[in-house]
Amino acid sequence: MELIQDTPDLSAYLAADEVIDHEHPVVRETAARLVEGAADSYAYARAAYEFVRDAIPHSQDSGDPRVTWRASDVLWQRTGICYAKAHALAALLRAEDIPTALCYQRLGRDEGGGHAVHGLVAVRFNGAWHRQDPRGNKPGVDARFSLAGERLAFAPDPKSNEMDYPVLYAVPHPDVLAALRAAPDRPRLWKTLPTTL
Repeated sequence: MELIQDTPDLSAYLAADEVIDHEHPVVRETAARLVEGAADSYAYARAAYEFVRDAIPHSQDSGDPRVTWRASDVLWQRTGICYAKAHALAALLRAEDIPTALCYQRLGRDEGGGHAVHGLVAVRFNGAWHRQDPRGNKPGVDARFSLAGERLAFAPDPKSNEMDYPVLYAVPHPDVLAALRAAPDRPRLWKTLPTTL
């Protein structure tokens, strides 16, 4: 699949905003801790990915009812669904000048049938974009940081109307952000997740 930037300006994938607030002290402090042991930007990107994947539980897996959407809140509260974790990883990577995009998949829902949009990121290394999924591993999910072939949490099944969206967004998709902001808790968020983009 060819990944398509929603803007040709690569600097947009380094920008800070209200959601990917990589200038926030919590993001900066976390990035500084992670960069200490990294020999280069690749090692840092892998460390940031593994930190978000492993140290911040997916709120559905952990049963946490809180809804986070701003990167600094995800890092501070140590919880979030896939979108929120993608925002946190994007902020950590952009904090160290690694271009990072937000991207999405349409997947079947585990509970209640239907579909939901799933969030992940793409990082730019060696002139190419590489998708990464920091959702968090669990039985049946074994996502890994990789620039040599994708190791995502989920592979869409086209026969079930699942799909990868090829667009790389510099900012969160408005439907995703609206759902996160409007939800008072995760159980209600689960009822309003976008089903398509």
